Amino acid sequence: MINQEVTGKRIIITGANSGIGLGAAKAFSKNGAKVILAVRNEQKGFEAAKVILKENPQALVEVLKLDLADLASVRDFAENFMNRFDSLDILINNAGVMLPPYQLTKDGFEMQFGSNHLGHFALTGLLLPLLKKTANSRVVSLSSIAHKGASIFFDNLDGSKGYKGMRFYGQSKLATLLFAKEFDQRLKQHGLSTISLASHPGLSSTNLFKFGKKGTNTFIKAIMPVFFQSAEMGSLPTIYAATENGLKGGEYIGPRGIGGIKGKPAIEIPRARVYHAETMKRLWEVSEKLTGVTYDFSLPKTSILGA
Repeated sequence: MINQEVTGKRIIITGANSGIGLGAAKAFSKNGAKVILAVRNEQKGFEAAKVILKENPQALVEVLKLDLADLASVRDFAENFMNRFDSLDILINNAGVMLPPYQLTKDGFEMQFGSNHLGHFALTGLLLPLLKKTANSRVVSLSSIAHKGASIFFDNLDGSKGYKGMRFYGQSKLATLLFAKEFDQRLKQHGLSTISLASHPGLSSTNLFKFGKKGTNTFIKAIMPVFFQSAEMGSLPTIYAATENGLKGGEYIGPRGIGGIKGKPAIEIPRARVYHAETMKRLWEVSEKLTGVTYDFSLPKTSILGA
């Protein structure tokens, strides 16, 4: 499924200790990439690295701490990474939380919007100088079929005026989809070789469906074998978005089966009129204001081909 040479390429995958992220990390590692597992829980990250190395003892894998619900952690990660490395070929914004009880990030954002969108928005902007220097780099951001029917609640982003878990999860994944498209448009406007894409895993058996301390919802657990695909299959759209040679940027990749639930990856058409220019522009400006991260789209003085 990897349709592009990734040997020696440096790849960051957020939330790579399980599910879609771990599936992608395994695939990239088997094909010679240098994979950074950017994880909130380092112990789980080390355990994931052991799994990868057990399957492929030659894998080049490293664990770095990243808490997307804490902008200080995001800044520390980006600074550390840029001080150590001179290239970044692929950034996969994979980590996410789903349906937590109402709570706020360390910076006062609603947890799902703050972690799934704002944390990745800040991370991508802070790593942009390195992405720009690396020719033909890519950013893949994970959305969800939950974007369908979702809205951006600009007057209630923190949920203080009312909170429903699924509505705010949908908002966070719609924001991710709009960010990926807007980012790609801005990259192209400035003549940069970096491209931005979005993907989604359909319905996949991952830790997202472990609701709180009680674990996986009983109903969800019962229907998983029928409607859900494996995390490995769910990772294929992300791998496709990161490596398919024919992609130009701005595409949305998901399973090609009915309803985008299961199947092999293909270019998918989001719901009608999802890419609303004013909404995308407003979301970008709000995201910059909330995170304090402003994107620098100026052309780099020099570029490199890879690690």
